[in-house]
Amino acid sequence: MQFYLVAAAGSAMLAVILGAFAAHGLKSKLSETMLTVFQTGVHYQFIHSIGIILLVLLYRQQAQVSYMWSAGFMLFGIVLFSGSLYALALTEIKWFGPVTPVGGLCFILGWATLIVAALKSGQ
Repeated sequence: MQFYLVAAAGSAMLAVILGAFAAHGLKSKLSETMLTVFQTGVHYQFIHSIGIILLVLLYRQQAQVSYMWSAGFMLFGIVLFSGSLYALALTEIKWFGPVTPVGGLCFILGWATLIVAALKSGQ
């Protein structure tokens, strides 16, 4: 789980950097719509980075493989969901748009896996 902790901390740090970059560096370069798209990517990246950190803490209390799966789904979701939104906002290449829901599905699977793990553990 050390990999997930390092990845999540790095992802959270990157979300802060990208959020600041959007607010200060991209505000005058992107349309209002594309800036909102970019900021949505930052928002979801940050939330799911914290989610992964919490999963690492849960795993340290009770080593369940489901926590690892949940963290993996969330990390993959960050790459696909947030990554595709960043690419769409910066390039306006429309084919990045269909990748976003796949990342969203990964987020859903990550949370669903956590629900299953919680039900199994009684926590």
